[in-house]
Amino acid sequence: QVQLVESGGGLVQAGGSLRLSCAASVSIFRLNAMGWYRQPPGKQRELVAAITRGGSTSIADSVKGRFTISRDIAKSTVYLQMNSLKPEDTAVYYCNADKSTGVVENYWGQGTQVTVSS
Repeated sequence: QVQLVESGGGLVQAGGSLRLSCAASVSIFRLNAMGWYRQPPGKQRELVAAITRGGSTSIADSVKGRFTISRDIAKSTVYLQMNSLKPEDTAVYYCNADKSTGVVENYWGQGTQVTVSS
């Protein structure tokens, strides 16, 4: 079992910044990857950014150049730095951890609301 605790969401004006944090209950090196997903109102959940065990990162085209994913290995924490926020970034943001080893094993955080006002 992996517990994920998210923090950092809130209300911000367009053009502002927020940093989301996701603390895992196990070492990051026990996970294949960690990522951030978001689910806007009435829409499907989508991948925003991910970072692998080896440190490789990927960012969705919709947020490239504005969002950055990083990690603190000692704290088993992954961050999502969100700059130049737009109203369309409004969503519930979820942290995900992939611990699959032959069988799918995914864990989710409780979600944190990000609201960007125009």
